[in-house]
Amino acid sequence: MTPAPDAADLIVIGGGIVGLATAYRLGERFPQQSILVLEKEPGVGRHQSGRNSGVLHSGIYYAPGSLRAQICRAGKREMEEFCRAQGLPYEVCGKVIVAVNETELPALEGILERGRQNGVRCERIGLERLRELEPHTAGIAALHVPDAGITDYARVCERLAQLVEERGGRVVTGFPVTAIETRRNQVVVRGPAGECVANRVVNCAGLHSDRVARLSGQRLAVRIVPFRGEYWELAPAARHLCRNLIYPVPDARFPFLGVHFTRMVQGGVECGPNAVLAFAREGYGKLDVNTRDLLESLRYTGFQRLAARHWRKGVEEMWRSLYKPAFVHALQRLVPEIRAEHLVPCRAGVRAQALAPDGALVHDFLIEECGRVLNVCNAPSPAATSSLRIGTLIADRLV
Repeated sequence: MTPAPDAADLIVIGGGIVGLATAYRLGERFPQQSILVLEKEPGVGRHQSGRNSGVLHSGIYYAPGSLRAQICRAGKREMEEFCRAQGLPYEVCGKVIVAVNETELPALEGILERGRQNGVRCERIGLERLRELEPHTAGIAALHVPDAGITDYARVCERLAQLVEERGGRVVTGFPVTAIETRRNQVVVRGPAGECVANRVVNCAGLHSDRVARLSGQRLAVRIVPFRGEYWELAPAARHLCRNLIYPVPDARFPFLGVHFTRMVQGGVECGPNAVLAFAREGYGKLDVNTRDLLESLRYTGFQRLAARHWRKGVEEMWRSLYKPAFVHALQRLVPEIRAEHLVPCRAGVRAQALAPDGALVHDFLIEECGRVLNVCNAPSPAATSSLRIGTLIADRLV
């Protein structure tokens, strides 16, 4: 464990992309104040930030008027500008959202209308144009979203951490936070490596954000329930089957987008994810179990109600997780030429999903204030795309 300074003006808990982008923006806004980032892992971006597909989201899916819809486009521009300025890889490659039969056309139109309300450049295209963009994709119609892109968020995290330290801040790894004590004019943050005192604290703990929020005294109704997303990668001989990003029309009855194809900025194409309950908040393997995490999820009323509402879909997702031909079949809806031998095992990610007690997924960003602590209690997609804009919003709240 790395010892932390005894004191700082501002402490950010969590060295993922939201925490690091927040520290970076705080350094810009308050250049005379000392900034400390506390991360429990031995390096930054080890969880959600480093285990995603690297998509620069356009904002087409989000409910108009929601905070996600309001900041996604601006956040995407800021992330592209940051990558360009720092020499990090990114590409605006575009994506298609594909309807494979007539029953999906009304939902496709709904997404188109939502995208237009959000100011997203998008258009409905027919079969001929779809074949030009993605020759191997099945479908009868699609939406083309030309401004969607890809980057490498793990490298973004590394560069943000470097910039925070170059400006005089500190990023301390191997420092899990175990207690927070709010006093009249300061906050004490404790961990196995010691304690440090700050004027203000920002909780960006991702998978553990609800627990850290409760340490701060935040009365929080929602709870983080982890869902594992498992991916396959296309073998080199099959990568030509996907040029850029291919998404299905999401099933409105189920809260996740469904399996899709994503070209990676580092090379290669990922396929997935499915969505199954993870048996640990950091449970990247099927056999990874944390008893505390699992019992907390299973006993939570919100999860029980979600499971009761979507149990059939949940069984389908579990079957795809356990049986490769079922996963292949799901991919073949979009790209019929896919075969089992085209898929190579790939890494998994865990999504920190906030659930309300009634079983509803919390879709929007949730930022709550508890005295001198600001808690980012839910940061779903497009949190990585919008992380620099989120950092600006947090800096505004701390003025």
